[in-house]
Amino acid sequence: MTALRHAIRRDDLKILKAALLFLAITVVSIRTPALAAMNIVEESLENGLKVLVLEDHKAPVATFQVWYRVGAIDDPSGATGASHLLEHMMFKGTKNFGPKTFSQTINRAGGTDNAFTSHDYTAYHETLSSDRIGIAIKLEADRMRNLLLDPAEVKTELEVVKEERRMRYEDNPQSLVHESTMAAAFMTHPYRNPVIGWMADLNDMTAEKLAAHYRRYYAPNNAVIIVIGDVDAKKIISDIRVSYGHIPKSAGVERMSMNEPPQNGERRVFVKKEAQLPYIASIYKMPSFPDPDSFPLDVLSMILSEGKSSRLYRALVYEKRLALSVDTGYDGVGRGPATFYVGGTVAPSDTPAGNSAETLEAAIREETERIKREHPSEREVQKAKNQVEASFIMEQDSLYSRAMTIGSMEMAGGWRLIDRYLDGIRAVAADDVSRVARKYLIDDHKTTGVLVPVQAANSVADGEKEKK
Repeated sequence: MTALRHAIRRDDLKILKAALLFLAITVVSIRTPALAAMNIVEESLENGLKVLVLEDHKAPVATFQVWYRVGAIDDPSGATGASHLLEHMMFKGTKNFGPKTFSQTINRAGGTDNAFTSHDYTAYHETLSSDRIGIAIKLEADRMRNLLLDPAEVKTELEVVKEERRMRYEDNPQSLVHESTMAAAFMTHPYRNPVIGWMADLNDMTAEKLAAHYRRYYAPNNAVIIVIGDVDAKKIISDIRVSYGHIPKSAGVERMSMNEPPQNGERRVFVKKEAQLPYIASIYKMPSFPDPDSFPLDVLSMILSEGKSSRLYRALVYEKRLALSVDTGYDGVGRGPATFYVGGTVAPSDTPAGNSAETLEAAIREETERIKREHPSEREVQKAKNQVEASFIMEQDSLYSRAMTIGSMEMAGGWRLIDRYLDGIRAVAADDVSRVARKYLIDDHKTTGVLVPVQAANSVADGEKEKK
């Protein structure tokens, strides 16, 4: 599914994509072993910490990841962005180690480290030679318990995050449309809030708010450790028990309300921003994995927009030249409702009437209505299913990506769900694809954002001077 694939590092996918994609299109079925068959060892400590270990002795390397069940949907009211900011602060030092010490120690040991925050979870990961994985175990255990949240450091990092928000959203017209569309699509569900937070809440953020968030969610009973690589499962679990077993549970883990009222009509938002071309983005709320309909929805997304031979690209970019780019995405793995995205950038036109967001939206609707009426061909369906399997195979190629797959599924309900994914995809038939399109791609359940380009003030002034 799109969300799972996009959670994996894009650089890892690019390396193998060209070779495997041709294989995916031509081979009827690609078989890959389920992760359950790879002898994942699961252990739970008395304080609630879950540990998943998968031995892989192909190379003397291991990846160590700590996943916390806390993301943007857990941010307190009036403090959106807290989970993301806390991720930044996790690198600012503890009672035992000073600022920047964490990454410097990992780097000196020849390893790499990073972290990310999503709506549903926050994860920290290190990759090292397997004989040095103990360094990651001790450092991560330390910052689960002993993080320093100095008010001066929090204030400084807040400015970094606010600048990040300006660059990624406020100065990026298409990202701003997506943010505005999500906020309109969800009336009460916290998916309406951006991971980075709203600027007004960032301006009001304090070290005290952040400390309360840290104490509530950064605890062993709200975390999962995943280790994959050239390790001995028994020994690694013993080492983890020594470093983490004494950390007490959090009694204050809270979950925000996930209720969302039904949508009874299309919603629209218009964003006026300096831009060259119009852009549209439509969002439909969907069931998430492992709902039975999640599998044909994933295949539907592939058929519509994966590659230059996909329906939307071929019709709207290549033939009609209405779009500069067009895309769909089914975000099916998460703790809340999934979303299905359809959108594109309007192509420049030399015709007197020109292209517009309206003409592009109408053309996209024409294609989605067609797939509702007419089943896709068996070849289209098989190609899409093989592309999904090829992507899955690529995800298993690196230790990091395999751990990402396990972690994503664990956060969504349990790592064993991975065994159901490929079987579900393989069972999808052409009539299933048309059925879910009819069931879910409904105008009354759609929220559409439209980018309306405006000229910069200095451009208007220059234009007036030229006329004179």
